[in-house]
Amino acid sequence: MNPSVGVVIPTRGHRPDQLRAAVSAALEQDYPGSVEIVVVVDGDEPAPVADQLGDLLAGRAMAIREKNPPARVVRVLGNRFSPGLPGTRNTGIAALGTDLVGFCDDDDRWLPGKLAAQIEALEEEPEAEFASCAIEVEYGSRRVPRLAGTCRVTHEHLVRSRMVMVHSSTFLFRHGSAWVDESAPGGQNEDWDLALRAAGRRPIVHVDRPLVRVRWGGSTYATRWTDRIAGLEWMLARHPELAVDRRGAARVYGQLAFHHAALGHRREAGRWAWRAFTARRGEPRAPIALAVAMGLVPARAVLSRLHHRGHGI
Repeated sequence: MNPSVGVVIPTRGHRPDQLRAAVSAALEQDYPGSVEIVVVVDGDEPAPVADQLGDLLAGRAMAIREKNPPARVVRVLGNRFSPGLPGTRNTGIAALGTDLVGFCDDDDRWLPGKLAAQIEALEEEPEAEFASCAIEVEYGSRRVPRLAGTCRVTHEHLVRSRMVMVHSSTFLFRHGSAWVDESAPGGQNEDWDLALRAAGRRPIVHVDRPLVRVRWGGSTYATRWTDRIAGLEWMLARHPELAVDRRGAARVYGQLAFHHAALGHRREAGRWAWRAFTARRGEPRAPIALAVAMGLVPARAVLSRLHHRGHGI
């Protein structure tokens, strides 16, 4: 019997076209089991979002039912937990009674075959709780695949590297095995924390094909420097192992240096850059942060160049 799947799509209701595309892509997955989509609206009333989606969902869901007997259900809810992305995701999890739960951001899109491939990978490893897949980063007119180079993502992998392809929009996990920590400041790094906790129990099964298109450039998270600093400090406090692996520690310290530099905090940027350098002399974020701190290059220009190559800071 095919496991039922619930899909949580958080939104703030300000990008209806992208939301419609995300919902449509989840509805159109060629998977023989039932799929229930919960769109959870944060900070706004759900009724206008339901109205925006109504015509598309009624017609598309009906057409899919005619081809594929298993149910395709879509609901729109308001966030019932703490404001922000973590509470929005938990509202969706709590509203679902499905065997599996998947996440998709409202500006991302599941590509054909995503669900079927991940469910097959989970079924091949019955003890596994959590699955991810490779992504295709879309930035402007460019699309860059990001692969992990492995079919199993371990806790050690995620300590050493954030592994951008283990993205929240790729997550698929057994219902009841995972909740998002709502204490994440500004909703920062809640997905990394969730993946680390999951991998700490059992390795994450990973389908190393780009089965999710992740859109960069439309998110406000990228340049919320204060929130990003708070999020990294929260991760260091919550996961002390991040400071033990020298490569992983240098990466986090270099990111902190960069974010402080973007805010004009030269002394703090220099302090974190030095910590990054002492943890790993080859850490590239340290000199980049110092260049930003000295005004040689704007932080946004650095991000734009990196995003163009499918990378973040």
